[in-house]
Amino acid sequence: MTAKGIITGGDGRDRCAWHANLEDYQRYHDEEWGRPMADDIRLFEKICLEGFQSGLSWLTILRKREAFRASFAGFDFEVVATFGDADIERCLADPGIVRHRGKIVSTINNARRAQELKAEFGTLARYFWSHEPGTNERPKAATYEAIHANPTTPTSVLISKDLKKRGWTFVGPTTVYAFMQAMGLVNDHIEGCYCRAKVEQLRASFARP
Repeated sequence: MTAKGIITGGDGRDRCAWHANLEDYQRYHDEEWGRPMADDIRLFEKICLEGFQSGLSWLTILRKREAFRASFAGFDFEVVATFGDADIERCLADPGIVRHRGKIVSTINNARRAQELKAEFGTLARYFWSHEPGTNERPKAATYEAIHANPTTPTSVLISKDLKKRGWTFVGPTTVYAFMQAMGLVNDHIEGCYCRAKVEQLRASFARP
């Protein structure tokens, strides 16, 4: 490790250390995590999977993601919103996913709430990107200490409270902040990670919905 929170890969590149140089986890770090996203289906997937991750490791969820997609119609919330008791039992019988009744029921509930959010804002992306934090909330330097000092932020607390008021479940402020990091609402690749500059470029050119 070259600095706190940084690890050097077999390719000689320095990255955030949390992926531990595991091939699939590193690919997720390099190609997906933190890159700005506006696709409603993928946004819904991310916030649901962050909810499933609660109490587990993200690597566990990542390695089950294809099974989750198969069980939940690719996270098309228009389809998931139609799920009933038979679908709940089907998901509970699926060894490929996390078989937690509360989280499965939550995903179906949140699909219906996503429909309502889309009806009000036009897209889920427009809702979430309207909460993009200002520079005053972001650390002056993206050090390991600054990024990992708190698993929540004022914005994640605000979004969490608003979603809960709208009937969403499994969307606590820590879960919401992990979602913000994953979907690129913030860039939490730390200083020294080769991906940080690339993500900054993507965010600069990203057309906010």
